[in-house]
Amino acid sequence: MSDSEFTLVSIHIGVAGKEGRQNQARVQAELDGLAGDKFRGFTRIAESWDQDPTGGPRRNERQWSAVSREDLATIAEKMDLAEPLAPETLGANLCFEGAPGISLLAKGSKLVFPSGAVLLVEEETLPCAEMGDTIADLHTRRAGGAVQGKFFPKLALGLRGTLGIVDVPGELNVGDKVSVRPYALSRD
Repeated sequence: MSDSEFTLVSIHIGVAGKEGRQNQARVQAELDGLAGDKFRGFTRIAESWDQDPTGGPRRNERQWSAVSREDLATIAEKMDLAEPLAPETLGANLCFEGAPGISLLAKGSKLVFPSGAVLLVEEETLPCAEMGDTIADLHTRRAGGAVQGKFFPKLALGLRGTLGIVDVPGELNVGDKVSVRPYALSRD
């Protein structure tokens, strides 16, 4: 993905003790994550998908997560969903427009906001079976019948979004035009 510009179309914050994510018009990105988000912090506990032993502390490379409207539409099409797939259903903090393929941004790529905030990409968010179950519970198929959530991990591969850390603090606002600086190895 070459230098480009995305538009931030929605912000979703997971408040501790509440189900789902709450829509916000703006959020402050701090060095330890997004203000008010339950996944904010410099460290987190290792989960089953981590290579480290489950339950131990590790650096939090998941301070924020992002998806694109275009990729959500592609997933919905592939899964034959009758309703649009919402970013908060996938647990995303940020949703961009004009960002197809955001999942494929290389580690080290930067999202630069007008406030000066910079989000650093750590890795692709991989689709999981549990998310497929959530989608199956919330959606119906255009063709009728139950959504087959078990196919989500295969159908959403490369489309599930990306995640990372806050590199430079600042405010993120719905409507921001975000400059994308893909990571490229410089040999100068």
